[in-house]
Amino acid sequence: MRITNRFIAIFGVLATILAGCSQGTTRPGDGSDGVPPANRYGASAAYDEGRGALEGFIARRMTGPDGVYTNLIDTAQDGSAASGHEVLSESAGLLMRYYALTGQREAFARTWSRARAVFDMTTAFSYRYSPQLDRRYSVNAAIDDLRLIRALYEAGILLKDASYTAEADRYGERFYTYNVKDGNLYDFYDETYKTTNDFLTLCYIDLKTLGMLKLEDGDKKRLLENSRRTAEGGYLGDAFPFYETRYEYGKQAYASPEGIRTVESLVTILHLSEVGLEHPASVAYIKRQVKAGALYGTYSRTGEPKDNVRSTAIYALAAMIGSAAADKELYEQALARMNELRTMGTGGPLDGGFGDPATGQAYSFDNLTALLALAY
Repeated sequence: MRITNRFIAIFGVLATILAGCSQGTTRPGDGSDGVPPANRYGASAAYDEGRGALEGFIARRMTGPDGVYTNLIDTAQDGSAASGHEVLSESAGLLMRYYALTGQREAFARTWSRARAVFDMTTAFSYRYSPQLDRRYSVNAAIDDLRLIRALYEAGILLKDASYTAEADRYGERFYTYNVKDGNLYDFYDETYKTTNDFLTLCYIDLKTLGMLKLEDGDKKRLLENSRRTAEGGYLGDAFPFYETRYEYGKQAYASPEGIRTVESLVTILHLSEVGLEHPASVAYIKRQVKAGALYGTYSRTGEPKDNVRSTAIYALAAMIGSAAADKELYEQALARMNELRTMGTGGPLDGGFGDPATGQAYSFDNLTALLALAY
């Protein structure tokens, strides 16, 4: 998994380590119902132009034969973190979810077929592939596998194709076999060494998708309860209502060695919001910071900003939280802040997308998370 705002990244597998404008408040329960997002504020025609421009930028400038580039600017593709024109299963899942939500049947089928060919292994989906080195990494990232599975479930319902639901069930059973031990979820499974890591990154706990998995009732109940307890236990408190980074099973303790990264906490809050478990203090805090244009990249555990980075992905995730938590005002305000960072009307290579005009860099996670937010 790669979450980036130029220099902010989450790599749970290899480094330090997501019809009409409804006014309702329909909320999912344990994750097994309400498969599409509950309120779908992004379904409004008001966002059609923005979606179209960004979708075009990604297709025109950031997509190659194997999928969406990690970065518009290529590299030697030999670093410990994905870069350049390497492709990520994260990107495939984000794009598939977007195509499912917007009803694009052929685009979904094409993206899924390519993702299977590039990422599918025996035990999981590889999180990363380097076209230049022809190297498929032998580890997955739980959040990325779950996102692909969620996309298949959404396609089964929204595209009315039961074959996608059957695939989601099958891949979900495989995921449980390799990424869950004794009812506990783990970040990754290494197919080469046949092992997991020893901790769980909280933003990987996608409760809604876990609740969709076709499992024995007792197994699912245990997995959901353990996962929910781990996620909720990482809450830092109402004074600074974000979340710890990870839970270390051996130590039975939480840890945030790189500080509190906003993207990670927002993904955790989004996952909790999707099953009705968000803290009201978290949503209120995000809304205040969005309104002030001051939702930054990294914080101390007491809520002091450690940088002044403003991120496309941060505001996109804040918008999705607004939709999941039935707060239309937050959704609209966050998208407005997100679009302040967009390149439009220049005629240049970044036109329609999100990137840094000074360097020409544009990251997959920023652009694809923004695209998904515009349909949420």
